[in-house]
Amino acid sequence: MDINQIAQMAGVSRATVSRYLNDGYVSQEKRAAIRRVIEKTGYVPSQHAKTLRTGKTNVVGIIIPKINSASVSRMVAGITPILNEAGYQALLANTDNDASREVNFLHLFSEKNQVDGVILIATVITPEHREAIAALPVPIVVLDQDVDCCSCVFQNDYDAMRDVAGVALRTSKHPAYIGVFEEDVAVGQMRRRGFLDACARAGIEVPEHALRIAEFTVDSGYEQAEALLEEYPSVDGIVCATDSIAYGALTCLREYGRRVPEDVLVTGMDDSEISQIVTPTLTTVHLHYKTSGAETAKTLLSFMTGEEHVVRKIRMGYEVVTRNSTR
Repeated sequence: MDINQIAQMAGVSRATVSRYLNDGYVSQEKRAAIRRVIEKTGYVPSQHAKTLRTGKTNVVGIIIPKINSASVSRMVAGITPILNEAGYQALLANTDNDASREVNFLHLFSEKNQVDGVILIATVITPEHREAIAALPVPIVVLDQDVDCCSCVFQNDYDAMRDVAGVALRTSKHPAYIGVFEEDVAVGQMRRRGFLDACARAGIEVPEHALRIAEFTVDSGYEQAEALLEEYPSVDGIVCATDSIAYGALTCLREYGRRVPEDVLVTGMDDSEISQIVTPTLTTVHLHYKTSGAETAKTLLSFMTGEEHVVRKIRMGYEVVTRNSTR
């Protein structure tokens, strides 16, 4: 079944069917005739043919660093309803935290008629990323990093960490920090800086061996907490860059017989669902990941429809959520 057969069965011209399928003007009588034939035959227009006619794919490429991340899933949950409502489909490209694969996907999306726009949920922005972004023939918005090469939506990582660390430092006199690799500017650099500045404001000097680097996993949080207990036995507070790291620290402390928060308090960042049900419940920061995803999708749509042309930066808000893992 093709457009010529639909036209013949409806008693109209091929051009009339084409206008109907592309939301052009068609009289009510002819529109009803075409609709009856399409409903009877179950005809579905070829997306490839439509792309050739219009140059539009109605597809947005979303490059994500990790498929099983709670924060990423919340961002995607914010993105997809906005795109779907506007008639776009989302194509997810998972990189497993491999920066080179992110660049490869950017190159792939640069090819003709692949996507109409790109959302990059970024962890690092290398010179190769910047080069690939500059070469994109379609709009792009970066989510979760503050960049100057294109529009972006990002979290207020520095202030959020400084504030939650301030909660810990009300009673912790020997705090430690478990962060992530600093190539990730937002989570690695900005959160570490927020912690250290909170300590400086409280008049606390943190020894170098109390500053640990973990991966974005519970297991890594456990391992780094274990190292802290061995190398910094006076530690009475562990501030973590993410909730996942904090879950690992809580497990380690429990297994080593340290009471939380009486002996060692713990804080996280992200306010994932598990933070409300772990024992003790986790003091953390609620970051508006779902809303940031929605804002990113809206920003991209404004570029794809030609409504917006100026580079935009949107910094999200946050709330410190105090629970039972702090004193």
